[in-house]
Amino acid sequence: MKFRILKEAFQEGLQQVQHVVSARTTLPILSNVLVEAEGDALRLTTTDLDVGVSVRVDAKVEVPGGTTLPARRLASIIRELPASDVDVEVDDKNTASIRSGRSFFKILGLNRDEFPPLPDFEDAHEFKLDQKRLLDCLKKTSYAISTDETRYVLNGIFFSFKEGSLTMVATDGRRLAMVEQDVEFPQSQETDMIIPTKAVNELQRLLHDEGEVTMLVGTSQVAFELNQSLLVSKLIEGNYPNFRQVIPGDLKHRITIEREALLSSVSRVAVLSTDKSHSIKLHFGEDDVEIISTAPEIGEARENLPIDFKGDPFTIAFNPEFMIAPLRNLEVDEVYLDLTDDMCPGVMRTRDTTFLYVLMPMRVTQ
Repeated sequence: MKFRILKEAFQEGLQQVQHVVSARTTLPILSNVLVEAEGDALRLTTTDLDVGVSVRVDAKVEVPGGTTLPARRLASIIRELPASDVDVEVDDKNTASIRSGRSFFKILGLNRDEFPPLPDFEDAHEFKLDQKRLLDCLKKTSYAISTDETRYVLNGIFFSFKEGSLTMVATDGRRLAMVEQDVEFPQSQETDMIIPTKAVNELQRLLHDEGEVTMLVGTSQVAFELNQSLLVSKLIEGNYPNFRQVIPGDLKHRITIEREALLSSVSRVAVLSTDKSHSIKLHFGEDDVEIISTAPEIGEARENLPIDFKGDPFTIAFNPEFMIAPLRNLEVDEVYLDLTDDMCPGVMRTRDTTFLYVLMPMRVTQ
């Protein structure tokens, strides 16, 4: 195999695939990137057997062929090369010679026959999604994914294609983020799945602000085709909990708050919350909310925001990090806080009604 490639193109391609490579693996081949040269392109592929990424990069191929090379080491070499043109030649023992300017590297690879192939999706359900909208939906939900491995069905985002819309949900049991968007697909293709965190993170890296992504759903795997790249992942097996039952129905107060102002105030006041008392109080009075953090061993912080509120004063406490996460990932000017009392979950919504965030209150002493 022999090819010439631009350093920037090679580097970008390796960056897109190397995140999948596990630092600790018992199979040496999984530390490698599959490099295949054919026609006028290079295809780079990595996998950890759960998630795989493959990307096409333009190159001048003199002798077609393939090999596997240590992914992270190769990426480090390409990043440090002095010239824009990179010449790579691989012999029949999978030894790669890399030349660029005055630099020369030789690295040892493994036979590509050992590399596990990515699954095919011949009989899969196919969905077409707008990249920008999907990226926005992932941004609005992924922060709420659970990291508790004992509840593995929560270690990903739930995708539900039903009745002409896609619903995406993430929850860790203490908060829940949900978005909905209209998608055209035949009723025969209605389906539910749980896409694991690692695949969600890789997908967010690959998505652009324009163009379409084709989503292929098999019985236990999912694939995303976009921007000359392919992402495949195993799905999480199991039944996602009935998330709609935790969304409160009758809410007493709807408070409109400027998103940036609330984000800034909560972030400042949260500086004085501690691991022991990791909560902030929101005290609602007439046309005003006071945000309070009290840590007996440190001190206290208070900040007031003007709001349109009429009714009996009440106080509710939340985890500040859980309040900050959606505010940071939304791009609207205002948010609605729907509240009942200090014991019932709060709900954050936006004017366009496609986003919903449920947040469990915390018990604190007055």
